[in-house]
Amino acid sequence: MGFPVYDYRTDIRNVLVTPQIRSRFLRMEPGQTAQRHSHDLGHEIFLILEGRVEFEIDGEIEALGPGQMCVALADQPHTVRVLGDEPMTMYLSVTPHIHPTHTPRTEDGERLPHNFVAARSYDVEPDMQVSVSELVARQVHASQLLEELTRTCAAVQQEMGLQLKTALAEGDMEAATAARKAMWEAIYPIYKAVAELADVWNALAPRVTDESFRGRID
Repeated sequence: MGFPVYDYRTDIRNVLVTPQIRSRFLRMEPGQTAQRHSHDLGHEIFLILEGRVEFEIDGEIEALGPGQMCVALADQPHTVRVLGDEPMTMYLSVTPHIHPTHTPRTEDGERLPHNFVAARSYDVEPDMQVSVSELVARQVHASQLLEELTRTCAAVQQEMGLQLKTALAEGDMEAATAARKAMWEAIYPIYKAVAELADVWNALAPRVTDESFRGRID
């Protein structure tokens, strides 16, 4: 069996939801608007597939049609309004995808309380078998692992960084390449650990507002 193939004409939903990225096809009806908001961490990419839409991003307004794309950077207030009499379909992605995923904004752009929503809002079924206590334990463990890896990485960057500078100054490309490799091999586990921490957090955070888990700890 091959990899999944998605079609914007039928798959109007989230198609990939991970801490690194959330991507989906979205359909909006004529005159429909989206609430003004921003993302504390995420850059959001919009690619219009059908129809026309007006974007306001950080106070600037542009109208887009099929084949055109725009980007709302992290912390930039943005909103969307469908133009004309036809529905609009777009592809969008937000990276990274970390709860709270949205920060509502006033018309003047002032920040409102964060919007924590249930996992099902992103077409993700929460694992009902994992307790809040277990998720908290995983959260603590992931944080401790990240702390340990960060300390190790800092030491490696300092030592190998000096070796890299010396090697480049002396024209020793073999030594410079080896130092760069050691620096990257210390950085890579940190990104993996951050992804693990975010994965646990994305499972834990929505439990607070998800009524189906109200009062359930173990």
